[in-house]
Amino acid sequence: MALQKSENTRFEHLDYTGKNLAHKQMEDCTFIHCNFSDTDLSNTSFSDCEFENCNFSNAKTRNTSFKDVKFRNCKLLGISFNECNTFLLLMGFEDCNLNLSSFYKLKLKNTRYINCTLHEVDFTEADLTASVFENCDLQRTLFANTNLEKADFRSAFNYSIDPELNRIKKAKFSMPGVLGLLSKYNIDIE
Repeated sequence: MALQKSENTRFEHLDYTGKNLAHKQMEDCTFIHCNFSDTDLSNTSFSDCEFENCNFSNAKTRNTSFKDVKFRNCKLLGISFNECNTFLLLMGFEDCNLNLSSFYKLKLKNTRYINCTLHEVDFTEADLTASVFENCDLQRTLFANTNLEKADFRSAFNYSIDPELNRIKKAKFSMPGVLGLLSKYNIDIE
């Protein structure tokens, strides 16, 4: 089934691996168990869409629009979200694997990451004001010149955030995760 301009459509068990799906418009669509790995989604617009159990590994997202899009139990490995169209960019992630993805310089205020794995993700110069990282694994994730004001890391773990290089005013942390704010000092805390 070829994607074109679609509204209020449900797509299930479709494999678009390596295909060119550029320049499409999807509105109020649901995608379940679809494979978009290595797919070219450039200049495609997704508005008010939901993705469940989908694979986006290494998908090309140059100028792709994600306007109020929810990802649940999706594999989003190596995605350059920083190449997306930033106009009305709004996404939410639950039970997703976002390893090796980049959100470089994106404005992602109030974004929710719930039960996600975010290993080696790049949040350099991103605005994550009031974002929530609920029960997220942030191993080797990069925060540099990142706005983390009012962000919630209380149940996140394995993060290392340098308070001198990031804005963390009113961010929320809990023990023992807060020790990730001291990791650059290479000190022993007992």
